Amino acid sequence: MNIDRKTIEFDEDYLRQISTEVDFKNDDVLDTITKLKDYCNQHCVYALAPVQIGIPKRIIYIKNSSQDMNNNDADGYDESIIYINPTIITKKGHTKFLEGCESCMYRKDGKNIFYTAIVDRPYEIEITYYDLQGNKKDKKIEGFEATVFCHEYDHLNGILHMDKSKDIFEMTIEEMKKYRSENPYEILEKDN
Repeated sequence: MNIDRKTIEFDEDYLRQISTEVDFKNDDVLDTITKLKDYCNQHCVYALAPVQIGIPKRIIYIKNSSQDMNNNDADGYDESIIYINPTIITKKGHTKFLEGCESCMYRKDGKNIFYTAIVDRPYEIEITYYDLQGNKKDKKIEGFEATVFCHEYDHLNGILHMDKSKDIFEMTIEEMKKYRSENPYEILEKDN
């Protein structure tokens, strides 16, 4: 299935819209989830928000919640964590990580060049969300998974990771992997 990716090179205004809540009665939630899953399994990503593939709905799909970027490329690796109409209730702690994004890239000399940024995120968040059956749930997420969630949550609100940093770089995927191996995810504070 060929899925249209939205990028800031051509679709920045589209990406900056606020996604609308899922209506379980009228939206084809399973079709959207299938498209998210298919895209994630065809690309080197941690997670995806539907607006990135032209569906501005409030869903977060997480493929890989671990720091191991190799899982993003691994055939068959997919945690399939789904949050529908999520809301962050509380945040605490402080982390830093070099983030990249499928939507924040361009092509140059046959390579994908990503706008990467060192982003501060909370260490722990408490959220409410709905599962596929429409049941409301509460959950506490911490560590690297909270970083992945918050990156996608920002997409639902038209915010890009670059908006949250003064340190922006242009990198290939290989350069990103090298930088992350030398400067891994950093927990600065867990409780504040």
